[in-house]
Amino acid sequence: MIRVLVVEDNPVAADAHRQYVDRVPGFRVVAVTHSGRDALRLLEGTPVDLVLLDLYLPDTHGLDVVRAMRAGGVAADVITVTSARDLAVVRAAVSLGVVQYLLKPFTFAALRDKLEAYGRFRARDGEAAGQAEVDEVFGTLRGAENLALPKGMSAETLEAVVAALRGAGEGLSAAAAGERVGASRVTARRYLEYLADNELVVRRPQYGGVGRPEVWYRLVR
Repeated sequence: MIRVLVVEDNPVAADAHRQYVDRVPGFRVVAVTHSGRDALRLLEGTPVDLVLLDLYLPDTHGLDVVRAMRAGGVAADVITVTSARDLAVVRAAVSLGVVQYLLKPFTFAALRDKLEAYGRFRARDGEAAGQAEVDEVFGTLRGAENLALPKGMSAETLEAVVAALRGAGEGLSAAAAGERVGASRVTARRYLEYLADNELVVRRPQYGGVGRPEVWYRLVR
């Protein structure tokens, strides 16, 4: 069970975030605080795996809370939940190790996707076999719903390809993916390569008969 601390100054929003988190299997809110000071005090004595952190707090900025956490040896991961759209703030969050950045307002589904991606990230353990597996682990923190699609690609088709991969277990070739979503092999391959370039899918050769091996694509788990 992943233990979550919600830090949000608005009581109504804080309660909504708590309810959202508790609806996601594998996650449980252990506490809710409304200021940076109270959050840091609680983290001193309460085991927490993940902090769901607003950046605009009444007593300090959320990123200062992250800095104080790290200075105090608190290793809990952080997902920021904020209306801050300033890219300088986003870059600062990344430099401090914030693992996800969710803009307000958001739906339950949006937060659920972030939490599930984080859960998959935490579930990976052991030693990586190589760079491809390291890239795959980092890719679990990303989601297809947040990608800016190139011209000529549709979100609906991308979602269909991702759904086909989810149900495929060991992966799909471009031809097989195209059959499942009702698209040509060339079209399916374009979407699969796009997902692979964004580290949401891993490529692997499938050796069969005589000739060049066929490329199969497997969704990052």
